[in-house]
Amino acid sequence: MNQPVRQTATSTQAWNKAQQIIPGGVNSPVRAFRSVGGSPPFISSAQGSRVNDIDGNSYIDYVGSWGPMILGHAASEVIAALQSAMQNGTSYGAPTELEIELADLVIEAVPSIEMVRMVNSGTEATMSAIRLARGYTEREKIIKVEGCYHGHADYLLAKAGSGITTFGLSDSAGVPEDFARLTLTIPFNNAEAARRTIVANADQVACLILEPIAGNMGVIPPQDGYLEQLKEITAEYGVVLIFDEVMTGFRVAPGGAQELYGVTPDITCLGKIIGGGLPVGAYGGRREIMSCVAPGGEVYQAGTLSGNPLAMSAGIATLNTLKDSTVYQQLEVTSAALAEGIQAITQKYQIPCHHSRVGSMLSCFFTDKTVTDFATAKTSDTELFAGYFWGLLNQGIYIAPSQFEAAFVSTAHSETDIDTTIKVADRVLSAL
Repeated sequence: MNQPVRQTATSTQAWNKAQQIIPGGVNSPVRAFRSVGGSPPFISSAQGSRVNDIDGNSYIDYVGSWGPMILGHAASEVIAALQSAMQNGTSYGAPTELEIELADLVIEAVPSIEMVRMVNSGTEATMSAIRLARGYTEREKIIKVEGCYHGHADYLLAKAGSGITTFGLSDSAGVPEDFARLTLTIPFNNAEAARRTIVANADQVACLILEPIAGNMGVIPPQDGYLEQLKEITAEYGVVLIFDEVMTGFRVAPGGAQELYGVTPDITCLGKIIGGGLPVGAYGGRREIMSCVAPGGEVYQAGTLSGNPLAMSAGIATLNTLKDSTVYQQLEVTSAALAEGIQAITQKYQIPCHHSRVGSMLSCFFTDKTVTDFATAKTSDTELFAGYFWGLLNQGIYIAPSQFEAAFVSTAHSETDIDTTIKVADRVLSAL
C-alpha cells in the first residue's frame, strides 16, 4: 500500500492540520483511508465525472459523494436551481411551496409513500422512522439486518455496515446495553431467520428495517423471493417493514428498489439523490402510519433546517431531470460496460473476485465466495483491495477507500471515462 505518487506537501499539510483539530482528521470516518492505509487527497472542486484535489490531480470519480451525484458533479440543472433559490435567502424556518413540490415528486415516484416528512440526513430519516414504528405499534424491539447501515443512532450500530464494517468494529462505545438489548439482528437474504426472530418475540417487535439492496457492506442484491417473504412475515405479525432506500432511492430506478422488485414496505427512508447533493433526508409511507407524526399525531420529530429551500430546490431539479426514462437507460449501458470490463480483467488474471451490480451501483469483492450476506462479504481480501485501491488512485481513478462500499456511476461518465477506467484496472490488476 503506497501513497499516491503525485501527492505533494499541500495535502500532507492539510492532513496534519486536520488531525489536530478534527477527530481523526475527518468529519465522517471512512474518509480517513484507515482501511487502505495512507491519507486522503483533499478535494478542491468537482465537475461532471471528475473530482480535483489541492495537489492538482484530477480523478475519474466513482464515489459520487457516496451516491447523490447521479447527474455528475455540478450538474447545470442543479446549479441553476441553487443560484435562483439563493437569491431569495438560504433558510426561513417556515413552510415553503418548494417543500410541497419535492414531496409531490417523491410521492409520485415511490410506490409506498402517501405522505412524506423531510429531514436533514439519512440518519434522521431512519431514527425517525423507527420512532414512528414504535409509536404506531406501541412495541419496543426492532430487527435490523447484519451489515446494513442505517446511520449512527445508538440502537442501529449493532452489526452495522459502512464504516463499522470498514474498521472492523462490532459495536460502538457509548451505546448503552439497554439500547442494544432492544435491537435484534438477523442475516441478510435469510427470510427464515426473520420469521424465527419475529415469532420468538411476538407482540414485542415494532419494525424490521433493512436496505432492500445492501450497499453498505458492498452491493448485495436480494435473492429471489426474499423481500416478498419479509413482506408476508411482517404483515402476518403486525410488524412495520421499513426499507432504507437512502442509497437506492432514485438510484436503481425512479421508485427505488421497491419499484424494481415489486415489494412495497410500510415506511421508506430516503436521502442522497433527493437533495441533489445537499444535506437532506426523508421518511414516508402509508397515510395511516404517517398521520401519527407530530403535529398531526403524538410521535414527535422536528428539525430547524428540515425542508431547507436550497436542498429542496436541488432535489426538485434532480428529480425532474430523472423523469426522463433515457437517463436510466444510459446509466444501465454505462454501468454494465464498466462492470463487465472489470470482471473480464479479474478472470483474465485469475483473481478471485465476486462481481455484483444493480443498476448504477456496483462492487468487486475480492473473494472466491458467492457474496450473499455480511458473513460472505467479510471473506474478502482487504489487503488485495487496498493494493487495487491505491493502484487506481495513483493512475487517476477514485473509488471508495473500503472493500465494503459501493461504486456509483453517473450520467456524466462518458464512454471514454469507462474505457480509461478499464485500461487502468487492467494495469493495476496485472501487477497484483
